[in-house]
Amino acid sequence: MTNYQALEAKFTRLRANKIFETFVISVIIFSALVIGVKTYDIPPLLDTAVRFMDWGITAFFLVEITIRFIGEPNKKDFFKKGWNIFDTLIVLVSIIPIDNSDMAVIGRLVRIFRVLRMVSMIPELRILLSSLLKALPQLGYVCLMLFIIFYIYAAVGSTFFAEINPVLWGDIAISMLTLFRVMTFEDWTDVMYETQAVYPLSWVFYLSFIFLTAFAFLNMVIGIVVNVIEQEHRADADDPHNLIREDLKQVHAELAELKILLKEKA
Repeated sequence: MTNYQALEAKFTRLRANKIFETFVISVIIFSALVIGVKTYDIPPLLDTAVRFMDWGITAFFLVEITIRFIGEPNKKDFFKKGWNIFDTLIVLVSIIPIDNSDMAVIGRLVRIFRVLRMVSMIPELRILLSSLLKALPQLGYVCLMLFIIFYIYAAVGSTFFAEINPVLWGDIAISMLTLFRVMTFEDWTDVMYETQAVYPLSWVFYLSFIFLTAFAFLNMVIGIVVNVIEQEHRADADDPHNLIREDLKQVHAELAELKILLKEKA
């Protein structure tokens, strides 16, 4: 039991070590590069080397997740964090030998998702993702209003411009796709000039649509996301638990070592 407590103390200190965290992030980046290399047509020798590197990365992640679990003072708290569960699942699925089976595609996808482990390692990325998720309810209403605008303009465009170019305005679904092209400024002037040859004032249709969507609603989306991100940063900065989290990790490690020394002297 004493040996296990000593190991737990060492792992607690290791998981709180900035150098160790930076090394793990470096391995995650290297893992992403390995995934990218495998998409190229590479020589058999290099392919074999990449395969061995992939196995080595998987083994490292298994060791790393074990260190994080053993170094957790309260083991139940480890699985209370969603990112820990995500990391564990990714690592466990990665070690399943499915390369030569019908599940090979899933194995490759899981290895691709290992890049997402960078989010769990970097607090700023966690805040960003959390902010995006919390902004979804507000963004939903904006997207609904945007869809209504698209639908109205698509119905108008299909009614007036279908005979001019049925490929772009043949029905309401195609018209909405054309309007998306207009909103993203992908050769939208060509679409406008074509209808202007028949309806000289059709420029009003396009400009009003662009002002409502590209300028107004997209800026609203950006504003909502930025506002939620600022709220998350303020909440994270004001959280007293976050202010002393790193110190607590070090204290846990030192207390574990102190208990071991007291037991040895006793």
